[in-house]
Amino acid sequence: MLRRDLLAVTGLAAAGGSLALPALAQATYPDRPIRLIVPWPPGGSADAQLRSLGEVASKALGQQVVVENRTGASGTLGAQFMHTQAKPDGYVISQMHLSIIRRPFIVRNPPWNAVTDFSHIIGLCGWLFGVVVKADGPIKSWADYVAYARANPGRLTYATSGIATTNHLAMEELSAREGIELTHVPYRASNEAAVSVVSGEVMSVADSSAWGPLVEGGQLRCICIWAGERSTRFPDAPTLKELGYDLVITSPYGLSGPKGMDPGIVRTLHDALKDALFSPANTAVRAQFDMPLEYYDTARYQDFVARRAAYEQQMAKKLNLRID
Repeated sequence: MLRRDLLAVTGLAAAGGSLALPALAQATYPDRPIRLIVPWPPGGSADAQLRSLGEVASKALGQQVVVENRTGASGTLGAQFMHTQAKPDGYVISQMHLSIIRRPFIVRNPPWNAVTDFSHIIGLCGWLFGVVVKADGPIKSWADYVAYARANPGRLTYATSGIATTNHLAMEELSAREGIELTHVPYRASNEAAVSVVSGEVMSVADSSAWGPLVEGGQLRCICIWAGERSTRFPDAPTLKELGYDLVITSPYGLSGPKGMDPGIVRTLHDALKDALFSPANTAVRAQFDMPLEYYDTARYQDFVARRAAYEQQMAKKLNLRID
């Protein structure tokens, strides 16, 4: 009887190995540390948020989530590694941000299709963006900003952290809606862009809240923010919606893995990461860096990536964006 049972089980595994092995993987996952690739240098807001997330999730998963910084290529090295080298076994995941979704539409040889070439796990959070000017300059409000640009076509300059970034595309959208001409000045990083306004190199910065300390210090003035509601840190700055634009721009990001991950493993990761996202520790980190919550479960995050890819393709064609 025992021998017949053993033969039956062996035969089932041989005949239906594609079913038996994933079930076994789900039952034992994770049995070793998980690598979380952060495609930015240590110390930034995304690095801090994801490190905190990994630390809290490690407790639920029973294995350490080890952060690995892979910098360069506009923050796409994590996606590149997942697409070309990583196995879909749940032991390598990486940040999925809008530049990864956008990249196929702005380079000559698309490296991946963000909708179909990854296993999307969870949407996490975004950034607080806004437009900031010199505090003692002539522009005191968004209305002043638009009026100056309209009276001085091309003379109003704005800095961002790079070409084809979310904030660059947003400013193109806003200028098109207002029928004004602005001059874009890309910098390497958000903090450099903010300092450039203080020094008078450019007239404004449109970027995430690296400019915050300079606003609080009285050197810069925030004339609008792009979140869904006013910021408690900068309560005097109106939202784009208050200014008449039906726009909320936070550049949401999440976590994804290589294509073909087992749904059970994706579910295990999602549940642990969701609990970590809403934990007091991660909530405190997000508050420290002005990072609004943008949680999506797995199905909704997959849908978000698909919808965002369609938008990015449309904008790339409209603005004729190319970076290669």
